[in-house]
Amino acid sequence: MASIEEIIRRVYKALEDEEFQEALWKASLGSEVRVPRILQNYEYIRELAREVTEARKKSIDRLDELIEELKDSARKTGVKLFLADTAEDAREYIGGIIGKGKLVVLSKSMVAEEIGLREYLEEKGNEVWETDLGQLLIQLEGSKPMHTIAPAVHMTVERAARLVREKLGLEIPDNPRPEDIVAEVRRFLREKFTNADYGISGANAIAADTAAVVLVENEGNIRLVTGLPPSHIIVAGMEKIVETLELAVKQAMVQAAYASIYPPTYINIIAGPSSTADIEHTRVYGAHGPREVHLVLVDNGRMKARETPLRDQLRCIRCGRCQWECPVWRHTANIWGGPTYGGPMGINWTGITLGVEEAGPLTLLCLQCRRCDVVCPVEIPISRIIHWLRRQYMDRLLLS
Repeated sequence: MASIEEIIRRVYKALEDEEFQEALWKASLGSEVRVPRILQNYEYIRELAREVTEARKKSIDRLDELIEELKDSARKTGVKLFLADTAEDAREYIGGIIGKGKLVVLSKSMVAEEIGLREYLEEKGNEVWETDLGQLLIQLEGSKPMHTIAPAVHMTVERAARLVREKLGLEIPDNPRPEDIVAEVRRFLREKFTNADYGISGANAIAADTAAVVLVENEGNIRLVTGLPPSHIIVAGMEKIVETLELAVKQAMVQAAYASIYPPTYINIIAGPSSTADIEHTRVYGAHGPREVHLVLVDNGRMKARETPLRDQLRCIRCGRCQWECPVWRHTANIWGGPTYGGPMGINWTGITLGVEEAGPLTLLCLQCRRCDVVCPVEIPISRIIHWLRRQYMDRLLLS
């Protein structure tokens, strides 16, 4: 557990990093402008957000029932479902599937980050590569994602260029442009995509009625991760389940809009392994896509959180809007908020996955300005939950 002194030391270090501060300032300013413009241009998004808000409340209320429904749907669609009580359970199950000496490609997944999946698979002797550009930069830097949607938001183009030059040996010009980095990384990752034994993705939403997983993206890496390797593993929190595929798609649309990128380039729907029925109309699994699909649903404190005020945070769709809006996050990024997640929502997710002892010291830097509450598309009372965590933490300190 990090002490308040250690947290403040990390914050001061971030404040003194001029390159870090410059990158955050540029990114925050852009998001502040883009989201209101999107909501103005696509007025139906606000209505979808209201619909998703009610659907998320209902899903959390009915989560036990929806998990049972998902089990039946998974059997019908050929998805191999595993319920992981802990991060260790999830890692061991996935490690058991993959084994050793394999090439694994990942799309960005905060739950994979939460359970330490990449590091675990690497320790078992596998070659593992993040394929989201920002997440790849984080892997090369040996750090943590600095935003839920934009992991490398703290990096200037010069910093990113240095990393890919030094760590991957890619040829980047002395005066780099983002386009130069993207082109070289694309070339490097293409070979990884085509030769990968396993592809691992997260999920933006999971439909209980069909066991369909919805993923939203812009880079196109998710399509390659989930479509090229012979085996696809999905790792996601249990809270991602909603009642229907229709709601799952709507949730992905809302998440993309409030993440400041709309319309998203791709929305992917995956409902089981690839198949064909073109010969005598007999369905055969394992066509051009994966022959098997595993869905690993992670609890890791989520079900227990439903009994506390942390329950409301389970409705989070991980758009990261509260992070952009937070005046503390704008100077610290995910350095403040917890070992995996960051910012206002990160404090609460730290409370869910690691407990009050880990989240408590982080709450002391929250200004309680409530800007996070105002911008949340699914109306989570983020600051109120932080205040509750702070009170729990202080009470324990006083009683100890």
